[in-house]
Amino acid sequence: MVAAAAAALAAAEPHPAMPQAAGAGGPAARRDFYWLRSFLAGGIAGCCAKTTVAPLDRVKVLLQAHNHHYKHLGMTAVICTYPLDMVRVRLAFQVKGEHTYKGIIHAFKTIYAKEGGFLGFYRGLMPTILGMAPYAGVSFFTFGTLKSVGLSHAPTLLGRPSSDNPNVLVLKTHINLICGGVAGAIAQTISYPFDVTRRRMQLGTVLPEFEKCLTMRETMKYVYGHHGIRKGLYRGLSLNYIRCVPSQAVAFTTYELMKQFFHLN
Repeated sequence: MVAAAAAALAAAEPHPAMPQAAGAGGPAARRDFYWLRSFLAGGIAGCCAKTTVAPLDRVKVLLQAHNHHYKHLGMTAVICTYPLDMVRVRLAFQVKGEHTYKGIIHAFKTIYAKEGGFLGFYRGLMPTILGMAPYAGVSFFTFGTLKSVGLSHAPTLLGRPSSDNPNVLVLKTHINLICGGVAGAIAQTISYPFDVTRRRMQLGTVLPEFEKCLTMRETMKYVYGHHGIRKGLYRGLSLNYIRCVPSQAVAFTTYELMKQFFHLN
């Protein structure tokens, strides 16, 4: 979700107004591949963020699905890559001595054969799509607001001239990290129940309560009824803060740096 969110941020970034330049190397020349450079900036930011927190993501899956070995631990792009995420979650849920799948290929074959063909790879897609809107919207809005307010009220303390355009103020790196982390924490708190629902639906037949969690509504109802809000819909949220805060901090900070590197300011 982080990589998709970063790419969405890149796509949503408005095209800056640039004056025409006489020289071939001026702003007008740099404008030619603006969308490509913007896409690369968002993609690199997403990759860096995902790499930073990949180990924590596996622990979060185990928590969300109530794996008994861990009781002591407190849009287009998405659709195309969703089967890969499904298999990743199934493999991440496996623990020593309980290997249902021998590997990635075996997992794909088993899910296809036993869980309804291609549709089996898209269990949990609805909560994924529904959860993306509040997650992306809240995180971008929060970061943008913090950035705007900070540069408006304390430009000298919090900001510095952009390396690619001295007339544009950008946040200092450590302030970018803080704002990105806060944005990620708030967005995750709002969208987290959708994430828990998605993971449980993705695990499918691996869980004993599989037949009670066939739809998003049934899954949410089951989790709430058996585990409540704190230990059900928000199970693993504290660990997820440890994951999402640095993830979003790295994503937004890297994106802001890439904007300067690719002359997007």
